[in-house]
Amino acid sequence: MTPQEIKEALGAGLLSFPVTHFDDEGKFRQDTYQRHIEWLAGYDAPVLFAAGGTGEFFSLSPDEIPGIVKSAKEAAGKTAIVSGCGFGTHVGVELARNVENAGADGILLLPHYLIDAPQEGLYAHVKRICQSVGIGVMVYNRDNSVLAVDTLKRLCDECPNLVGFKDGTGDIGLVRQITATMGDRLTYLGGMPTAELYAEAYLGAGFTTYSSAVFNFVPALAVEFYKALRAGERARCEEILKDFFYPFMAIRARRKGYAVAAIKAGVRLQGFAAGKVRPPLDDLTAEEDAMLDKLIAPWKR
Repeated sequence: MTPQEIKEALGAGLLSFPVTHFDDEGKFRQDTYQRHIEWLAGYDAPVLFAAGGTGEFFSLSPDEIPGIVKSAKEAAGKTAIVSGCGFGTHVGVELARNVENAGADGILLLPHYLIDAPQEGLYAHVKRICQSVGIGVMVYNRDNSVLAVDTLKRLCDECPNLVGFKDGTGDIGLVRQITATMGDRLTYLGGMPTAELYAEAYLGAGFTTYSSAVFNFVPALAVEFYKALRAGERARCEEILKDFFYPFMAIRARRKGYAVAAIKAGVRLQGFAAGKVRPPLDDLTAEEDAMLDKLIAPWKR
């Protein structure tokens, strides 16, 4: 896909980040991963993100990621695949080129590793990675990598393939200033954990869509909520929030790392052998698995 084509796809509907499947030894398991991708691609998600945050990008080695992207592309049919990318600038450039060669339709540039950085350093980091590939790039404002409005504008002026902005800060004032300044130059994606909880606020701030982690295991429900949100059916949105998302949030909040581990548990409960999360994360307890299983029972496949 050209950068403009992936930009349009990113803004065309609900998006999601498939979990990465591992076998009993903790190695990438291609067969079940591809079956899961095929299932998800049957729903209304124009783009899936391989090896993203929910896909445990932080626990993958750079040489594993191109193979995961290639596997996703093989299984996704017409659904576009965007790859996670990150680490430091040197590794990020190499990884961006490798996933482009593996068939990625775009990259999501996750926060760099560990250190806080000044705006000029963030600008140079994003610019070098954008200019190292021909595919579209989406930046992720979160944690130690938060681009100021002026920095983002400079990057938009100098990097034609910078096509998307994802926010995980929850700072509605900042994101509203960004959408007002950049307008339709970018596609905007809500990226808070369990994004449905914040979707209405982000819609009001000029965002057209968000990434749904629960799409991994209750895709029909995730799509229903998204359609109700876009149609302005507030009563139905509130009903789904109360019946599913608030109870799910209570499970997710029981322990650090459950924003990913609870998603992977849901995938396993839907019958996919996704394996355990890799350290430093840990899996849900048997009691918590039972709580989640009861919650998703109406949407079991």
